[in-house]
Amino acid sequence: MNWLLIWIIAYLLLIVLISLRHVRSMDMEQYMVNNRNTSTIPLIATTLATFVGGGTSIGLMALGYESGFAAVGIGLAYVIGFFIMSKYAGKIRDFGAKNKIYSFPHYLNFIYNPGNSKNYSRTFSMTVSGVNIFIFFFMLAAQFVAMASILKFSFELEHNTATVISALIVIVYTAIAGLSGVIITDLIQFIAIIIMIVLIFIPGVWIDTNHLQRLGELPIEFLTGTHYGYTFLIGLLVFLSWSVLVRMDIWQRILAAKDAKTARKVSIISGLGMLPFYIIFPLVGMAIKLTVSDINSPKDVAYIFISRHSQGFLLAFAVVGMLSALMSSSDSFLNIISISAVKDFWNNKQKITKQGFWIRIATLLFGIIAMLIALSFPHIVDLMVLGLSTISIFVPITLFALIDKNAKYYSKIALYSIIAGFVVNVAFFIFGLLNPEKFQAKSSFVPGFIVATIVLLIGIVFSKKHDLN
Repeated sequence: MNWLLIWIIAYLLLIVLISLRHVRSMDMEQYMVNNRNTSTIPLIATTLATFVGGGTSIGLMALGYESGFAAVGIGLAYVIGFFIMSKYAGKIRDFGAKNKIYSFPHYLNFIYNPGNSKNYSRTFSMTVSGVNIFIFFFMLAAQFVAMASILKFSFELEHNTATVISALIVIVYTAIAGLSGVIITDLIQFIAIIIMIVLIFIPGVWIDTNHLQRLGELPIEFLTGTHYGYTFLIGLLVFLSWSVLVRMDIWQRILAAKDAKTARKVSIISGLGMLPFYIIFPLVGMAIKLTVSDINSPKDVAYIFISRHSQGFLLAFAVVGMLSALMSSSDSFLNIISISAVKDFWNNKQKITKQGFWIRIATLLFGIIAMLIALSFPHIVDLMVLGLSTISIFVPITLFALIDKNAKYYSKIALYSIIAGFVVNVAFFIFGLLNPEKFQAKSSFVPGFIVATIVLLIGIVFSKKHDLN
């Protein structure tokens, strides 16, 4: 019996049923923020499903294979970040409901809008949305690469063909269902992830590492987390932790919460709940490092592991579970960048139903672009790290907006901060790729974050001096 085909058909039928429920809906509050009425459990599930979904899990397995416990540093940084977010989550939720805010870029454009210069407002909006879309293109491409890896082995497809199929499934579903559909599928996909961890990943790691005793055979830098150097490890905790405060997918969930208390509770529970996943997944990569010597690419670690520790019914469930987990991250990322692009550039005088139409068009367009990135740059670790790290450049202006009521008067400085941080981050990343012996590309977010902060602080100081004079 072909269990894989049965599970695939069952999953696709479920997706179709969920999609049909939403295809006729043109209610933008439902499509974009689930009517701002999402309760605690589904909100935690969708948040965790996005943070530990297929692309992240496969990326962490690949990172564990390449660097060992350096990958756990990302999890620790996120725990800190979620606790930081919990301090502001209630304020973000209520502010969003009061002012009809639908996304993180929408919030920044609302706050840093001087109101007296349409040209500047449009420049700021284009910069914020453009950088965010750039970030999520790479994160979405990482999901497509991971999905392609699973499909390639499962159905013996050529990698590019598998990538195209993966992208098309995500694009079509996301264009139809919106955030309300995404939350429902995330809940299902998160359950699948839990089942796989309990039945396959934990027992498999336990066996391959001989009750964890064989981990001592790995290089010492794998065990200390210093494979990429101390700059990367320390930078994760000191700088990347703040990136949770500016994650578009997290803002989307916070804005969808039914009240401020729910938003704060979800932040704390999600932060604590995600850490075990960021320990288990790198251990999977480390286990494969100890047991298999002929891997063509780190992105193949996930399938190699589950095929070693499952067969028949369970293997088919694991493959479909990984694909569904990838869907949970992919549809979230694609939904977010599409909403951001249309809401932040759209003429508010137009009918809201037209916005829904253009959001779906943007979903198709952006999905295709991300697919092309995945086809031309299939290294999942670099895709994931570049996307995650670039987000941190928004931290200084976002924190300033949340704590200073007069932030709108520093709109031009905020723009300069974003541009400076983005340029420095990308420049160091490219420099590190070309000169790995001189600089670790994965640490590029550190100088990017520092420069963005310095530009903002200097700008604020000089602006105040100018006002006093």
